[in-house]
Amino acid sequence: MTNSIQFTKMHGAGNDYIYVNTLAYPIANPEELAIRWSRYHTGIGSDGLVLIGKSDKADFSMRIFNADGSEAKMCGNASRCIGKYVYDHQLTEKTTITLDTLSGIKVIELKLENGECVGATVDMGEPVLSHPGQCATADGSLNNEQGVFVSMGNPHFVNFVKNSETHDVEGEGKKLEFDPIFPERCNIEFATIRPDGSIRMRVWERGSGITMACGTGACATAVAACVKGLTGRQSDIEMDGGTLHIEWRESDNHIYMTGPAATVFEGEIK
Repeated sequence: MTNSIQFTKMHGAGNDYIYVNTLAYPIANPEELAIRWSRYHTGIGSDGLVLIGKSDKADFSMRIFNADGSEAKMCGNASRCIGKYVYDHQLTEKTTITLDTLSGIKVIELKLENGECVGATVDMGEPVLSHPGQCATADGSLNNEQGVFVSMGNPHFVNFVKNSETHDVEGEGKKLEFDPIFPERCNIEFATIRPDGSIRMRVWERGSGITMACGTGACATAVAACVKGLTGRQSDIEMDGGTLHIEWRESDNHIYMTGPAATVFEGEIK
């Protein structure tokens, strides 16, 4: 017997996922469905599948499956969208929500306008650098590539380039994702510092390829720029799908990410 599942297509700065409330619609094969549903011509079309569930440690839980079916530990844009989903669907009246992820509990502060959630600030926790203040060097397929490795609960390799608009993100991103230095593969960012201090960044996401935005990637880029002395502790990161504001607070060493969350459409699929 085939079941019908209700879903919501949402995006944060263009980073689009399919969201399913598993409290109402349990899913047993998310890896397979993420691949099938994420296809743009024969499925719904998305960067992946996000499951909203219950948690005994937080208000809700989040599981993320990339377009290739692999499971991700964290997604900043999806966290904001889950905040919007649970508030707009009246699953909670809270404006401060805790979310259980594979990279720990995240706290989401909702931004409301006329009773609707339009965005949020997420406490993304502390960044982890492989060599604080130092450069990591990929020594496999691109042995001349240099960048800064930052973990935001998932791995990122941030490269500062002359012009991220024209840089070969697909060619270099695909090679670096599978470089031997990254045993779990890696998200790859290409960033350029602008004269006003903002950062233009493009991203190759592990398991999804080029995406319009990456929340954890924006956080990693802001950290890498600060560590290299290119910016201060606050940065506006402009990506293909929009801009996120990132603050690396000195008081608690946590990263705070602020940005939009939007619903595209709702539907039903077999």
